[in-house]
Amino acid sequence: MASTQRKTSAAAGPDAIELLIADHKKVKALFKQYKKLAEEGGAAAQKRELALQICQELTVHTQIEEEIFYPAARRFLEEKDLVDEATVEHASAKDLIEQIQSMQPREKLYDAKVIVLGEYVEHHIKEEQNEMFPQIKAAGVDLQKLGAKLLQRKNALLSELGLLEEEEEAIEA
Repeated sequence: MASTQRKTSAAAGPDAIELLIADHKKVKALFKQYKKLAEEGGAAAQKRELALQICQELTVHTQIEEEIFYPAARRFLEEKDLVDEATVEHASAKDLIEQIQSMQPREKLYDAKVIVLGEYVEHHIKEEQNEMFPQIKAAGVDLQKLGAKLLQRKNALLSELGLLEEEEEAIEA
């Protein structure tokens, strides 16, 4: 019977932490790609496209964390400051995202802003994955139920941005 419940839960959505880690891996790969492109003097259009993709991914990710994951984490974590710090880190990232979106790749500091955003995000990811996520797991949170909520909201946001089809194709590949 336990395996039947697991299958039902898995069908309802991915584990919340697995979903967030998958987002982390995707955006880290995009930053790595951007850094290589910048170092090699890549075309401005390519850099702009990649930077905007990074910004969209981060915008959706931060929104689902702030709307769904962090409130759940706050209920279950003893160390509430982890959520506070993550929220402040999101605010810094959002500020850089806004700056990047309003700039063009040939402008001074464009590459630096994208690369620094990547460094901020890398730090943020380490804290979540090494500190927050293990505590959430240990607290006994229903990660399948939370994952289903995260995925539903993520899909709605991607759909609003016209990106849902691209995301589904990437998942299937």
